[in-house]
Amino acid sequence: MSIIVKNITKLYGKQKALDNVSFTIDAGEVVGLLGPNGAGKSTMMKIITCFLPPSSGEVTVNGFDIYEHSLELRRKVGYLPENNPLYLDMYIKEYLEYTAGVYGIKNKTQRVKEMIEITGLGPEQKKKIGALSKGYRQRVGLAQAMIHNPDVLILDEPTSGLDPNQLLDIRNLIKEIGREKTVMLSTHIMQEVEAVCSRAIIIDKGKIVADDTTGHLIGGSTNINIIKVEFNMSVDSESLLKIVNVKNVRNVGENIYELESEPEKDIREDIFNFAVSKELTVLSMQKTEQSLESVFQKLTGEV
Repeated sequence: MSIIVKNITKLYGKQKALDNVSFTIDAGEVVGLLGPNGAGKSTMMKIITCFLPPSSGEVTVNGFDIYEHSLELRRKVGYLPENNPLYLDMYIKEYLEYTAGVYGIKNKTQRVKEMIEITGLGPEQKKKIGALSKGYRQRVGLAQAMIHNPDVLILDEPTSGLDPNQLLDIRNLIKEIGREKTVMLSTHIMQEVEAVCSRAIIIDKGKIVADDTTGHLIGGSTNINIIKVEFNMSVDSESLLKIVNVKNVRNVGENIYELESEPEKDIREDIFNFAVSKELTVLSMQKTEQSLESVFQKLTGEV
């Protein structure tokens, strides 16, 4: 077992950032910690990496306890914080050699060379960090997190603020890393988890509201049909709920709605009849699959 979290609570004054959180992550898993902004994701990661003490509870990483063996634990963990603090006036090699020295790595030059190759920093390696794009700075952050060859990687919002090309590059890099190491990454972007992770832990208001494989979260709970329909004008959700067999309604765009029903019910004819009765025009209608985003919205109340 790589990470074991038991009954972690974190208080900031009277506010509970984390409320009795427990989970385990096995060696070799790539797990996404999902949640809205302020849900407690970064707090959880800071506790696991010994940057922040919990108010109560226990955490062990590869058998090392955050209280009694914090130094040993940090040697086993690579951490990329959300704001990716870097020394902007240092050159890439200079910074990575400095980081390697902090960890007491013997052959620093060789290890830095390996990390530059692994993270694709070669084309930019002669530049100062301050001259790098956001995507390459993220690569430098990943290189420093991995330079001591940790068993566990903790990545807090690793793709935040990246353009689509940078996003794809970092996603692919994390996938490669996940072949050999245990990876936990936090994000509030559903596509990130679908693209990279085999499992998702969803946290809301400091509590875990779901913990399962991404496949089960999307497919295992899909005991519903979802019809996406666009009308020519806005429709009151309460009116749509009165359509026969409609169980839930979500407004997902301008005059666009997702209507849910039980799997054996085909509500498309009922929707069309509703539109006729209300003198509405149906601009489009299609059956759609439940997404991780829709699961997230239900569980966190973001609907």
